[in-house]
Amino acid sequence: MSDATRPAVPPPVPAPAIPPAFVRSSATAVDIPRTYRADMRVPARIFADEELFAGMLDGDAIAQLVNVTTLPGVVDCVYGMPDMHEGYGFPVGGVAATLLPDGVVSPGGVGFDINCGVRLLALPLTDRDIGELRERLVHEISRSIPSGTGHGGRWQMTHAELEGVLVHGAQYVVRQRGFGLEDDLEHAESNGCLADADPGKVSVRAHERGRGQLGSMGSGNHFVELQLVAEVVDPTAARAMGLALGQATVLIHTGSRGLGHQVCTDYVRLMDARLAHFGITLPDRQLSCAPASSPEGMAYRGAMSAAANFAWANRQMITHYVRDVVRRMFGGVQPEAVRVVYDVAHNIAKVERHGGRMLCVHRKGATRSFGPGNPEIPEDYQRVGQPVFIPGSMGTATWVMAGTREAEERSLGSACHGAGRRLSRSGAKQAVSGAAVRAQLEALGIAVRCPAPAGLAEEAPIAYKDVDQVAQVVERAGLARRVARLRPIGVVKGG
Repeated sequence: MSDATRPAVPPPVPAPAIPPAFVRSSATAVDIPRTYRADMRVPARIFADEELFAGMLDGDAIAQLVNVTTLPGVVDCVYGMPDMHEGYGFPVGGVAATLLPDGVVSPGGVGFDINCGVRLLALPLTDRDIGELRERLVHEISRSIPSGTGHGGRWQMTHAELEGVLVHGAQYVVRQRGFGLEDDLEHAESNGCLADADPGKVSVRAHERGRGQLGSMGSGNHFVELQLVAEVVDPTAARAMGLALGQATVLIHTGSRGLGHQVCTDYVRLMDARLAHFGITLPDRQLSCAPASSPEGMAYRGAMSAAANFAWANRQMITHYVRDVVRRMFGGVQPEAVRVVYDVAHNIAKVERHGGRMLCVHRKGATRSFGPGNPEIPEDYQRVGQPVFIPGSMGTATWVMAGTREAEERSLGSACHGAGRRLSRSGAKQAVSGAAVRAQLEALGIAVRCPAPAGLAEEAPIAYKDVDQVAQVVERAGLARRVARLRPIGVVKGG
């Protein structure tokens, strides 16, 4: 081939330059000093390598993170996780704490899907046990768990039952209704209940939206995934979590459904109308907030905690349905043999003690990552740290990780909650069809159930960052360490 006909080789694309005012303080961190903008109260730090940071330069995620530094009462530093991308007010993957009692609480720092979270179940089954029953198992799980926009659960609650859920969360459905085990509660963040919930601060409309939705998945990026432990990196931590190579697991990802969405909507409107009263000026009204000690702030915290309790109860009910399917299909497997490894919340604001101060820690698309010895985590994880789950996309993997003491010092005890989007939902649908995604997953041996093809396209693997890369950055930054990699073999998606 002559030089004239040889195809041109494109020159290597240089790594995008870090904006002049930013500082790369390590291979996994970029700092934004307080001097970057006159209204910043604290600096910001983004945990990312060069490639992940380059992806954040498009869009508004970094600008949103800087905006968060302007909140009244914010302390120390605002953090962006490796999966950070654009959100409502706060970026998804944003972490910020305000000093109590008068630092603000911001609904945008929690998000609309209050306590969207992830629960991992360890099954007493292997790939060989499941064998040719894989398709049927995924199908039965999909039949047992309602999914899709507006679809309700199987339990139409009375007002008194809903109040019980809002006050006591997963504890209500386990202890009062028998849908689970005490061990489930021991292995849920905050034992599946925030004590300051106030159902009286949850609107009638939010009650109506939640009444029939307990035990349902919803839509968007929510899923229930059947997986196998494909790799063990930390055998000691894996043993503590009851995970072994080749073992089957089920990952549940859902939240507070319409009830939580309505709580956020109600309080964004309320706080936006009260900003002038509090003398608060914001660069973005999506950050609307109120002092945590104010009547408005206390009302939101009570309503948000109630919605968080609904979400824990929701994942508990789905756990009950999964156990029932496994029992029916695999020779009467007892409920206690399907164990809750852990249940972690993201999209939540919690009162926590850090550095001797009581703080309101907002984690928006971020998860708690407490290290060994922290009294907030279960006894069986005291030596290895709290389980942390970083799901990727359909067809890739989920990383089970363990929290670190370094995270408590470096990121308010926080890590990321997933791989993070690289394409918007509309962008993903323009790039690939739902039918093509289904064919791709089935070619990988992954059984798929989804009520709407568009839902598959929105959550296509190409729409997400590389979960292995994200997990490695989390580990290198000291926010959590890798324990085991889970490979999907079946997925049930919301529509």
